Formats: sequence, structure tokens, C-alpha cells
Amino acid sequence: MELINLKDITVSYDGKNNILENLNLKVEKGQLVSLLGPSGCGKTTTLRVIAGFLEANSGQFIFNNKDYTKIPVHKRNFGLVFQSYALFPHLTVFDNVAFGLKMRKMNKKSIEDNVNRILEAVDMKNFAKRYPKELSGGQRQRVAIARALVIKPNLLLLDEPLSNLDAKLRLKMRVEIRKLQQDFGITTLFVTHDQEECFSISDKVAVMNKGLIEQFDTPENIYSNPATEFVARFVGFENFINLNHIGDKVYEGMGENKFKVQCERKKGENIKGTIRPEDIQILRENKDENTIEGIVEIRTYLGKSYQYNIKTELGTLVLKETNDVIYKQGDKVKLYLPSNKIILV
Repeated sequence: MELINLKDITVSYDGKNNILENLNLKVEKGQLVSLLGPSGCGKTTTLRVIAGFLEANSGQFIFNNKDYTKIPVHKRNFGLVFQSYALFPHLTVFDNVAFGLKMRKMNKKSIEDNVNRILEAVDMKNFAKRYPKELSGGQRQRVAIARALVIKPNLLLLDEPLSNLDAKLRLKMRVEIRKLQQDFGITTLFVTHDQEECFSISDKVAVMNKGLIEQFDTPENIYSNPATEFVARFVGFENFINLNHIGDKVYEGMGENKFKVQCERKKGENIKGTIRPEDIQILRENKDENTIEGIVEIRTYLGKSYQYNIKTELGTLVLKETNDVIYKQGDKVKLYLPSNKIILV
């Protein structure tokens, strides 16, 4: 069932430069969807439009088949978790979590029951009497999540919620967020610039660039089959080759280099092939197709493997190889680009 539908949302702060331009997004009920992209791509602006903090210049926000475009923040019943936690320093953990319920004028017994239940769910019940300054970063984040969940929101919005945590704690907290989201069955939008973070917990990911969604798909499909060059670069592809279509799933690069691929694009399009560094192989035996000769320019030690920059007719290709055979600068090598690893963008 469709819960969120953003239709042709355009946002401009100065009336000239659009932060979002005719953005469209549909989210199914119960999904965790991440908005992923570099700084300035419009992901937080999208979240602010949904939350009601920002009014779009044009477009429509439909929530649960109702027009929410003009509905004010306090009537949306959305749970919000910010990068800075935004806890009240003078209130205890219990009172921070209870704040939203008190604003709704819920009776004391119901507040106590609901707060204790949610604190137990986020493993913070034993810290109910402490103040934010007495908590670690991870504990503060749990309190912020508990405060957002205790009001039984129709939608949970998370804006870079883990960016202030150290690497080890981020790993732990993202698992906890996913578990809570699934336990409560709550539809969630998660804003992040961290590819690994969002891929690990999301049902779907919207990769954003300059106010547009370039690809909206499962993490697996985005990682394996990026739709555009921007998405490919963002998810770790480093090698891009200009290609011309010359036959049935056969493409030609510069010179006489021909490559077979598993997918095909229409004739006459501007085509680029891309392949990950770990998918290119240095040949130790002859192959008849998808090969190109090159010379080692740079070798970089990565611990379990080496990274090589190889100068070829198609430009410099980057690849990663294990330590079984070590090549040095100036060595001539023959590279193999498997047909099932070349993606057309």
C-alpha cells in the first residue's frame, strides 16, 4: 500500500536556483527508505518538506491518500530524529521521552506506561532518571528515537541520525534502528550520505543528485546495476569507458578493442561502460575476448591486495589484485574485463 507520494515537488530558497526540481517519490507502507547523496543534493530539503518545516514552491505531498501539502507540522503526527539529538538538557530521560505525550495532555498513568514501554524497547529503562549530559552519544540517540516513537507516529523521519557517533557505535546503532523499525512496523525515511550505512538497513534507496532522484531501487540493484554515471561513481565504480554499439551485445572502444556485454543499449546513444576495480583481472593465460593490453603506472599496497593504475588505449584503468603475483611499475600486462561485470550507463 502506497503511504507517501511526492508529486512534482519544486523548492527554491531564492526563487531562482531550485534545490528540488519536479521531484517525485512513492514509498510503500512499512518500508525503510533512505535518501542518499552528497551534501547539497536535496535530501534534507526533501525531508523538511515531508515534515512540514518547509513549504514547496510547487507540487503536492500526498500521505495515506490525503493531501498534506498545507497541513502544519503539529498536525502531521510524524516522529523526528535529528543529527544533534535535540534533547532538553534540563529534563531527565523519562521527561524527555514523555514531553510529546504531555503536550497531547495524556493522563499521568498512560504517560508512565507508554514511556516505560518505549524505554524498555530501546534498552534505556535503567537510565530513566539520568540527564542527557550523563549519557553517551549512543544512549542519547536511543532517547531521541524513543521520544520519536512514543507518540506512535504515522511516519518516522531520521535526518543523519548517526553522523555524530564513532564508527563502531554507528555499526551497532544502525542495526538497532532497523530492528526497532521492523518491530514497530513503522514507515521510515532515513537521510544519509553514507552508502554502506543506508544499503545495510534499507528496503529501497533513492540516490539524489542536484535536486533529482537519479535512481530509486533496492540496495542490491543500485549496487549491481547503477542506472547513470553519477550513481555508478557514487557506489564505487571507478572505471568508465566510452563505447560505440557495433552489433549484438558487442561494443567498441578506442582502436580495435571490442567488448561483449550481458545487457544492451539502443544504437546511437552516448554509451559508457563501467566496471569495478575488483572485477578487472590481470590475465595469466590467453583469452580471446574482452581483453586489452596495458602498462603498470602506479602500484598501491592495500593490505590484503594491491591497487594498480594501468595505462591502456582506453585511458587509465584501476584494478585490485591479491598478493599472489606482484607487478611493478613499467610491467606490461593483459587485462580481462568479464562481460557480466561491464555495466552500461
